[in-house]
Amino acid sequence: MAKKGKKYVEAAKLVDRTQTYSVQEAIELVKKTNTTKFDATVEVAFRLGVDPKKADQQIRGAVVLPNGTGKTQRVLVFAKGEKAKEAEAAGADYVGDADYINKIQQGWFEFDVIVATPDMMGEVGKLGRVLGPKGLMPNPKTGTVTFDVQKAVNEIKAGKVEYRVDKAGNIHVPIGKVSFEESKLVENFTTIFETMVKAKPAAAKGTYMKNVAVTSTMGPGIKVDTASFSA
Repeated sequence: MAKKGKKYVEAAKLVDRTQTYSVQEAIELVKKTNTTKFDATVEVAFRLGVDPKKADQQIRGAVVLPNGTGKTQRVLVFAKGEKAKEAEAAGADYVGDADYINKIQQGWFEFDVIVATPDMMGEVGKLGRVLGPKGLMPNPKTGTVTFDVQKAVNEIKAGKVEYRVDKAGNIHVPIGKVSFEESKLVENFTTIFETMVKAKPAAAKGTYMKNVAVTSTMGPGIKVDTASFSA
C-alpha cells in the first residue's frame, strides 16, 4: 500500500473512521480535509445491497444536480438536418454525423458526453468497442439517445450526472467542487441520495443502503449517517 502524504495524514486525523456524520457535518469535513491546491471535486460513493450480475438489480440513470458539478461538460451530438440545427442552437460543442464518427475511430476524444438521435444509433453503434469501455456510449436510460436534443444538451450543460452500479455494487457520483458553498453541496447530495433511494430495485433483498461516504479528490472518505434521511 502506498504511503500517504503528510497532508493526507493530518487531514485524516480530523475524521473519526468509526463514526457516521450528518450530511452537514460530512460536507464541512470534506471542505476541511481537502489537501489539494486545485479546486477538488467532491464525490459521493454508495455501497448498495444489490447483485449487479442480475438484470433486475441493475441501477443506471441520470439526474440533474440543482447546483451543477462545477465542470462544464463538452457535448458531442450525432444528428442530421433540423435536429443538428437544434443541437447547435442549444449550445452543443460539436454537431455532426459521419465526420465525427471517423474522427473518433482515429482516436479523437475532445468531448465528455455524447447525445445521439435514435436514427443515428445504427452508425454510432459501430463505435461501441471504442466508446463502451470509456462509458461514453449514448443510452436511452440516461437520456442521451433522444430526438429532444435541445433538452438533452440543456440538461447536460446544467449539471446532469450519470450513475451506474459497478460489479461490486458501488456507485460514484460527483456532486460539485470544494469551493462550492456548503448548502449547495448538501442540496446536490440530497438530490442524488433521493434518486438512489427511488432507484432501489424491487428484487433487492436485505439492507439496500449499506454505506454512503463523501470525499474530495485525494481526501479521506467521510461516512454519512443515512438515518438522518428517510431511506
